[in-house]
Amino acid sequence: MKNNTHFSAVRETLAYFIPIVFCHYKGFFLCSVINIILCAIQPFISIMITPIILDELLGGRSFETLLAYAAVLVLGTTTLSIAISLTSSIMEKYNLKMENYFTEEISTRVMEMDFQLTEDKKALDQLEAARTGMSWYSGGVYGISLQVFSIIQNVLKITGVVALLLLHAPVLFVVSIVIIVFSSSLNNHKNRIEIASFRKLSRLNRVFGYLSWELVDFRYGKDIRLYDAKDMMITKWNAYSDECLNQWKWMVNREIPLDLLKTFCDAAKHFCTYMYLGILVISGKITIGVFSQMLSVSSTFHNAMQGLITNIQELVKRTGYAYDYVKFMHYPPAIKKGTRPVLDQPHTIEFRNVSFIYPNSDKKVLDHVNLTLHPGEHLSIVGLNGAGKTTFIKLLCRLYDTTDGEILLDNVDIREYDYNEYISLFSPVFQDFKLFGFSLRENIVLDHDCTEQNFLALLAQIGLKQNADTILFKFFDEHGLEPSGGEQQKIAIARALFKRAPVVILDEPTAALDPFAEYDIYRHFNTLIGNKTAVYISHRLSSCKFCDRIAVFSEGCVKEYGTHEELVKKTGGIYAELFNAQAQYYNN
Repeated sequence: MKNNTHFSAVRETLAYFIPIVFCHYKGFFLCSVINIILCAIQPFISIMITPIILDELLGGRSFETLLAYAAVLVLGTTTLSIAISLTSSIMEKYNLKMENYFTEEISTRVMEMDFQLTEDKKALDQLEAARTGMSWYSGGVYGISLQVFSIIQNVLKITGVVALLLLHAPVLFVVSIVIIVFSSSLNNHKNRIEIASFRKLSRLNRVFGYLSWELVDFRYGKDIRLYDAKDMMITKWNAYSDECLNQWKWMVNREIPLDLLKTFCDAAKHFCTYMYLGILVISGKITIGVFSQMLSVSSTFHNAMQGLITNIQELVKRTGYAYDYVKFMHYPPAIKKGTRPVLDQPHTIEFRNVSFIYPNSDKKVLDHVNLTLHPGEHLSIVGLNGAGKTTFIKLLCRLYDTTDGEILLDNVDIREYDYNEYISLFSPVFQDFKLFGFSLRENIVLDHDCTEQNFLALLAQIGLKQNADTILFKFFDEHGLEPSGGEQQKIAIARALFKRAPVVILDEPTAALDPFAEYDIYRHFNTLIGNKTAVYISHRLSSCKFCDRIAVFSEGCVKEYGTHEELVKKTGGIYAELFNAQAQYYNN
């Protein structure tokens, strides 16, 4: 069963990578074919010429003849060595190109995969296995290709020398086969140890990598210093370092005895070779020239056979590592995607009996939520932390799918719509939004077109005064701007406005602003949105006055629903209690 699994991994991995490489890098295959032929021919120059030279030295001793043979040997060997070096150098240049290509492919896959998978441990572990499997362990497509090409080279070499070996030293052929089989079994066992170790290390590498980045990320500098977190971070680093080192130690301790046995095998092979050929020379069955030739043939045969088996084992091992890349690239989607087009019209969105439980959890975050968002309506969602407000937004944007119930767009289940068309309806600003270490313009318009006049007008509307080409943060520019929390939120809001989607979502985007700045943002924002549908989430209930309806979430349910005037007058109501509790601080 294991052999079938290994064969399947080899077959699927090669079937995935070879067509891609052949399509994009045909020159790599051309150089590889030339390199294979040259490497296969190279040892035969010495095998065929050296015994002739030796026999001439022991026989005719003609200077002109020896000079001619020596010239053929030196020129042939040198020419082939230069040609092999040139083709190998060109192949190595392709290696960097292929590394960049497949790194870009996996990066694109990460950005396109369903958001739900970015919070799924199994998917994240598979991603880490794919990254490390393609780089550290398999050598990437280049490392796998070298094994395939080496297999072809060794087959050609074996085909060429086996006839000579059987003709002059058949016993040596049998001895070599026995030793090679034993040595290969040791190597196979060693490969299994390395693969088992890789499976354990792939999980540790993700944690180890997280700690290594957090320790040097200056954004955590204030917290680390003021809360004296240095010792905790170093302790965790050392703990995971020790765990990684212990895993490497486990692997090495099991490989050392195998390496020693392999060394003894090689020594036995050399002893048997010289003993057997020496007996043939003494008995007069072969000449010194043939003795020399058989040494070369035996060495070439042994190395080619050992190389062939090792290459096959390495191919199985390397494709096993790289197969994690293939599995990640074909990782199953987390949500269903339809094909129905989204019509260009005002949209009504309805949550109908929606319940939701996060994967690998048994806690119901939303429980039979029913709510309708009409075209152009401004809805405010309020509630205490953990009430399900942000989860509501994630389901609305199809970052997750409902556990029970359904969400309808214009009376059609949103799972029937084309996914990209559906999510294009929303311009969200999440509470944990991210900005890039690029220019202010790139953070807002990304790679879309925008005239300078429109861009400056957008900055003015949102209250930003920075230059459009200002680089944010100091990741790539030592003179980069470190925007305040409030400035960052304004940039995120400007990005949402630029998208011009029909539904705008603000999930506590003004938490870093003071109440007056927040009030000013909402006042202008309400004007900027105009007739668009909008959903607001904020702990400051003053923002609710700008909304047509308010949904009060509590314990995963919509407990209250109505206008500000209706809810603030509701005796014993959750909204009224929250609003009055906040209002007294401002009144005082």
